[in-house]
Amino acid sequence: MTEEQKKAFDALHNFILSLAEKAGKDEAFSEDLWSRMLRSEGVLKELAYYHDTGSFWDGYEVAGFHLTDIIVWQVDHFKAYMDRHDEMNRYRTERLFVESLDIMLQMEKDPDPFIRKMREESGTDFDTRVL
Repeated sequence: MTEEQKKAFDALHNFILSLAEKAGKDEAFSEDLWSRMLRSEGVLKELAYYHDTGSFWDGYEVAGFHLTDIIVWQVDHFKAYMDRHDEMNRYRTERLFVESLDIMLQMEKDPDPFIRKMREESGTDFDTRVL
């Protein structure tokens, strides 16, 4: 690894630690997330792009889902959690992003539970599968 690459990885490491802290995550979670990211070229690219541009690359997908698909799925749950303000990601963009990266990493290992949730959970108070 060149010195330039090491600096880039260090910058990303510090960036994800900062985001995770702002998201209310502890250091153990943050370091675990980082170690899993190092084993996922696609998720690492998503983080690097966001770090460099402040927007989403969305060039990596797991089981047909991109990072923004996961974020939208989380945002959709605001409808169901409006009365539980502390649990909402609504005003915590860092938390949305960090949680979405974590979900994407989990989906790399076992996408089925997340695919099922994303297809079945609409954020409404009623079962949309029967509509």
